Amino acid sequence: MPSNADLIAHLLESGYADARVADAMRKIDRANFIPPELAPHAYHDTPLPIAHGQTISAPGVVALMSKLLDVRAGMTVLEVGTGSGYMTALLASLGSHVYSVDIVPEFIQSAGARLAAHGVTNTTLETGDAARGWDRHAPYDAIVVTGSMPVLPDAFPKSLRPGGRLIAVVGEPPVMVAQLITCIAAGAYSTTGLFETCIAPLKNAVQPERFVF
Repeated sequence: MPSNADLIAHLLESGYADARVADAMRKIDRANFIPPELAPHAYHDTPLPIAHGQTISAPGVVALMSKLLDVRAGMTVLEVGTGSGYMTALLASLGSHVYSVDIVPEFIQSAGARLAAHGVTNTTLETGDAARGWDRHAPYDAIVVTGSMPVLPDAFPKSLRPGGRLIAVVGEPPVMVAQLITCIAAGAYSTTGLFETCIAPLKNAVQPERFVF
């Protein structure tokens, strides 16, 4: 059975993680963010079920998203879809203040307890439906949507400050693509397709007007 060290070594070798993300993953143990009965699978690079039909994403996806967001100390980050709180903890460990929103109150409660147990305090957890965006604390330096969406509401990129980055998985099976959107200047954006993936849809995601890249 692989260890957390084995998992991190794999992610570094594959290029999914850089040194900063690896350090964060050493502090935040994935085994503490999954159901106890799944502990033997904690350090495999695979998604795992948590509750309410949702999953904790594969470590490789989490690491690569964290790396590409290039989160730094003092940044403000929006995470849509708290889930177990694993990515919340990693982003906070990179020095940012994370505003994390989930529509499931139980996820907010359990993630809050896990974050407290890890001594992570630079987070604000909120219950709500952020499928159309969450500009309460905007502008953000980075945004990550942890569940897939059929289309991306334009409220998300509009909530970025210039230079800010957003990662979201857009599309429906069989074609779902992780996209990196960068705010070049107010109202101007660039987009890069990163990789095809398959992750659980954002709970209660809506069908917004399509954002034109």
